Amino acid sequence: MNRTREWRKPRSLDYVSTLPAPAQKPKNPVNRILPPNPLQALIVIGSFTVLLYVIEIVDAAMSGRLDQFGIQPRSLGGLDGILWAPLLHHGWAHLFANTLPVLIFGFLAMSNGIGQWVAVTLTIWLFSGVGVWLIGAEGTTVGASGLAFGWLAFLLVRGLFNRAFGQILVAVVLFLYWGSTLLGVLPGNPGVSWQGHLFGAIGGILAAWLVSMANKANRSESSTPASAA
Repeated sequence: MNRTREWRKPRSLDYVSTLPAPAQKPKNPVNRILPPNPLQALIVIGSFTVLLYVIEIVDAAMSGRLDQFGIQPRSLGGLDGILWAPLLHHGWAHLFANTLPVLIFGFLAMSNGIGQWVAVTLTIWLFSGVGVWLIGAEGTTVGASGLAFGWLAFLLVRGLFNRAFGQILVAVVLFLYWGSTLLGVLPGNPGVSWQGHLFGAIGGILAAWLVSMANKANRSESSTPASAA
């Protein structure tokens, strides 16, 4: 049997595409309102709140002696209170007043994930604590209200930095319901640490700005086209 060779046209690279690959949309949009994993967010903020109640039970059993580990302004011995103050409260009424804001604001602040929430929370925690230590009134300051004010401020301004309509709408709702509490950043009630509220709010605004800068940097990197050879 004779075999005839089939003539084939030599391959050419003329039809190989060298166009830039299309940019992919980000998986985690910065204008998200609710956490990407609501159940996980509920477990995290719920566990934190339960921890506050467990600590208060122990504190009550010890006749309030844990409160001495709060922030003692301008005292080197009270500097470590910055770490413990948000976990302590002056009695059950103090803790009850902070519970709902902690649950709601802490949950909503997880809209871009747990990792970002941890960074935001640490920023607020430190700013609030350092502010109290620097200019706080004499005595010992405890309570999670500095965190609550920081999360609220974060939620109020993040939509403006991100230019996200949904987040701005949530901020308007929060402001209409809790806006009057922002007066707590002003001196007035001698039994309330307005310094912790003020510096917590400043920390929340700073955290929102830092998050927006990080989001812009990530968007610029993802929008840079990758060339296919």
